[in-house]
Amino acid sequence: MYPYVFSLHVLAATIWTGGHLVLALAVLPRALRTRSPQTLLQFEQAYEHVGMAALAIQVATGLWLALQLVPDWTAWVNPGDAMERAVTMKLALLLATALVAAHARARVIPNLSAQTLPLMAWHVGAVTLLGVAFVLTGVSFRYGGVGG
Repeated sequence: MYPYVFSLHVLAATIWTGGHLVLALAVLPRALRTRSPQTLLQFEQAYEHVGMAALAIQVATGLWLALQLVPDWTAWVNPGDAMERAVTMKLALLLATALVAAHARARVIPNLSAQTLPLMAWHVGAVTLLGVAFVLTGVSFRYGGVGG
């Protein structure tokens, strides 16, 4: 079962992080150059369902995988070894992603305009960097965890 869940987790991570890299490196620069919030909104409408589904799959599979690697979930909030720190790091990245995304959804996107595009760019950059950090932390599991 583990290889299947792990594969699903990696595929979902590819969709989530890859989509945000496309947004940050291709769509956002064009939107900023043309001062067009519509460019971002069009991408968001096309990507949102796929990206959010990928994130949900990552969360579900990630929790299952974490329980396989660190069965004592209390160690997730009080890590003692490198593998436990990696799980804690993933959870911290998830919380940070949720906070940035919630702020963007509640405060920035409803008021998106040419004037607020730079603020949205910061949100896009933050979620993209968090996605890359998710991937790199995930790779650390292969090598014994964070600081292992």
